[in-house]
Amino acid sequence: MLAFSISDVLMKLLNSSGFSQFFTGSWQNLVMIIIAFVLLYLGIVKKFEPLLLVGIAFGCLMSNIPGAGLYNQSIWDAFMDESSEYYHSYGYVMANGGLIDILYIGVKSSLYPCLIFMGVGAGTDFGPLLSNPKTMLMGAAAQLGVFAAFFGAVCMGFSGAEAASIGIIGGADGPTAIYLTSKLAPQLLGAIAVAAYSYMALIPLIQPPFMKLLTTDKERKIVMKQTRVVSKTEKIIFPILMFVFVACLLPDTAPLIGCLMFGNLLNVCGVTKRLSDTVQNALMNIVCILLAISVGATMVGTTFLTLDTIKIVVLGVCAFILSTVGGLLMGKLMCWLTKGQINPLIGSAGVSAVPMAARVSQDVGKKYNPTNYLLMHAMGPNVAGVIGSALAAGVLLAIFGG
Repeated sequence: MLAFSISDVLMKLLNSSGFSQFFTGSWQNLVMIIIAFVLLYLGIVKKFEPLLLVGIAFGCLMSNIPGAGLYNQSIWDAFMDESSEYYHSYGYVMANGGLIDILYIGVKSSLYPCLIFMGVGAGTDFGPLLSNPKTMLMGAAAQLGVFAAFFGAVCMGFSGAEAASIGIIGGADGPTAIYLTSKLAPQLLGAIAVAAYSYMALIPLIQPPFMKLLTTDKERKIVMKQTRVVSKTEKIIFPILMFVFVACLLPDTAPLIGCLMFGNLLNVCGVTKRLSDTVQNALMNIVCILLAISVGATMVGTTFLTLDTIKIVVLGVCAFILSTVGGLLMGKLMCWLTKGQINPLIGSAGVSAVPMAARVSQDVGKKYNPTNYLLMHAMGPNVAGVIGSALAAGVLLAIFGG
């Protein structure tokens, strides 16, 4: 009798284990765990955006363990269902959700992306943009991929809100992509976040071929003159006025642009050094951990392994390439208008991956002219791209946010 009881208990444990559930209807979870291993390899070994990709991969791993209950899609379905009594009830999530459900509230409420933007602002120098304001045109032109991918997604059958979320990948701005997607198309968050951060990590591989294709040898060798020194007063006034102007123009962008400019003000005003250091380091690191795990948890097999995910990956890379092309073409136009005073290579930095895109402009330019130093010039369109992607998100949110 005792032997029978022990075997019965062991069989019950086996049947309730995650291992058995992999083969009784949870094969998608097994596939996602393999994908998580691949992402961990890319983050740890290949060092592709490791600060976020490692967390995203582990979040994916956690949410795809059958029976663990760390992330429950059904809870968020009820949260999003207007006919449900739990519609937009964070209390319901807190009471019934697992660990990651609770952490995911920071994504759904847009808390994490905004706090990251605060850290980005504190670490950003708008001096190059202020010293050469016309480089903002390249940051604007680099949003071409956002709207091209939007129309492409609509043609592929995505709704307007979903297409807007896919298009923002072209801005090469992970927090903005997460912010917009969490509001317009949360069911696509995992695929869009992975695509956005993967392409950001691949900037040194994706951009150079198009930079060489669209510029001449003579253009790549252009040496740009040193720009004027920007005063401290200008640097203090800029984030204040920029927030007021952009927030009044597009109120939906107020959380993102407000945190970006507040973080920058903490850095440049000279009297809040401790706060600036905290935002750039401790707070930024904590939020990155929570954001990465929460976003990765949305990569549940049943919703991630779809044809739509493949479409998002393809549209995302097209958006990113077109944004690079848009910035380069504007750079060539400005080079022609200024009679060779602007090196068009800095146009590729118009995507908002700060400062990686600017470094790529520097590296490519230096290959053709070892004495060239384009980094600070490229930072102008680069930081303009951060503002540009936030504005693009604001336009799309105003149209489809309803």
